[in-house]
Amino acid sequence: MMIHAVRRWFWLLPLLLLAPASVFSADGATITYRRVFKSSSPEYIEIKVSESGASSYDIRQLDDPPGAQPMEVGSLLRAKIFELAAQLNHFRDLQLDIRRRIANLGEKTFRYEKGGQAYEVSFNYTLNATANQLMQIFEGLARQQEHLSTLLRRMKYDRLGVNDALMQFEADLNRKILPEPERMLPTLEQIANDARFVEIARQRARSLAERIRNAS
Repeated sequence: MMIHAVRRWFWLLPLLLLAPASVFSADGATITYRRVFKSSSPEYIEIKVSESGASSYDIRQLDDPPGAQPMEVGSLLRAKIFELAAQLNHFRDLQLDIRRRIANLGEKTFRYEKGGQAYEVSFNYTLNATANQLMQIFEGLARQQEHLSTLLRRMKYDRLGVNDALMQFEADLNRKILPEPERMLPTLEQIANDARFVEIARQRARSLAERIRNAS
């Protein structure tokens, strides 16, 4: 009997590992940020952050197939995201768009889900300081993930382009728009210690890693 039970759970293990986060936290809250802006790059951003820690991103052009991927968001930043959402009444009965015509800046949507209930608000442009702060966090997370994806792709297919990717990352780091630059440390250290990359890229990666560690 015990052997049969162990075999049954062993067979189910891959399914459990592949199951969506909602299976493990059905009652947990999730906040989604979505931005759709045709003819921009990227045209589509969707980031989901849950209280349990399971988070995902989908960043692409609209013609590309959807494909959410897991991402890490630290506990302090998650707490800040949910704190700002609470200040916005979890987007319930919320009006954010200004009441005058302005240029199309892309449709942004905040969505809060918990226990089968959901509230969301969409806007093009808002003067609400709390909403703008929350939007900047999510936009920063998207930008940070783009830097990581670009670096990993260059490391694999275009080693000479790694230094250019590092310079772009450094520019955003200087602008202080990346909410968790420490997520880049393993990749930066890998570049710094790999003799296959040009020395200027290794030096830049080493300098950036030291700067991020000192700022933490």
